Amino acid sequence: MKEIKKVGVLGGGLMGSGIAQVSATAGFPTIVREVSDALSARARQSIEKSLTRGIERGKTTEAQRDTALKNLRFVTDVKQLTDSDLFIEAVVEDLAVKNTLWSQLNEIARPDAIFASNTSSLTIIAMATASGRPDRMLGLHFFNPVPSMKLVEVVRTITTSEDTEQRAIRFVKALGKEPIRAKDNSGFVVNLLLIPYMLDAINALESNVASVEDIDKGMQLGAGHPMGPFTLLDFVGLDTAYKIAEIMFAEYRDQRYAPPPLLKRMVLAGMLGKKSGKGFYDYSVNPPRVSSLGL
Repeated sequence: MKEIKKVGVLGGGLMGSGIAQVSATAGFPTIVREVSDALSARARQSIEKSLTRGIERGKTTEAQRDTALKNLRFVTDVKQLTDSDLFIEAVVEDLAVKNTLWSQLNEIARPDAIFASNTSSLTIIAMATASGRPDRMLGLHFFNPVPSMKLVEVVRTITTSEDTEQRAIRFVKALGKEPIRAKDNSGFVVNLLLIPYMLDAINALESNVASVEDIDKGMQLGAGHPMGPFTLLDFVGLDTAYKIAEIMFAEYRDQRYAPPPLLKRMVLAGMLGKKSGKGFYDYSVNPPRVSSLGL
């Protein structure tokens, strides 16, 4: 079984930079490809800040930071990833964009290289044909924030080879992560269960079952969750949750995955959660307070 030694990461946003950080910290030479020098610089700054926070919190050593930065490169030309053993895609959740990228990569990658998508909701088989190597294509779904979240869903399609899956699992373990195997269904394991839970919370709010604060408090203190569903939605991003729900509803045609009207209205209003400063909670004040939603 050929070992994975070099990693190429496509996309340097929140997830891509996190994946690149843990890969480089684990000792893998890692190249991050972004579409512009400005975005490459932003990705590098994001990783440097994350490593600095890790040192301040005692979760990262200076030696680990130095190893990570030594192993990282940032490029804009996809051809500079040619000798990667593993390509991990973390671009926008748009199948057409992903498949165009896979087609480009198939022309430059070595025949034995593995392709992995970090998609959270699209099926991997929908990309396998475009990849030109369906036996060496699978899903590696990391969770945000990548440096601290231990889980990675390893998603094998009906065409993925046993060798590909095993090499991917070995890589995930080398990162210090815990892999779980998942079938190639939209949402895999975690989002298959998590998305209906978050959408149910919004439906309960619209039905005046309880307030934002009381629903959050109920799930924290009654179910032992580390945060309530509305705090979680704000953290994930309401636009992200909406997009995932739309994809899953299109896949299953099950009402459990239908985005509630309130979620759509909030996304249209730019109330995306913590990243926009306002979602179900208003983060412009400290401590955050519940937003006025006109319900």
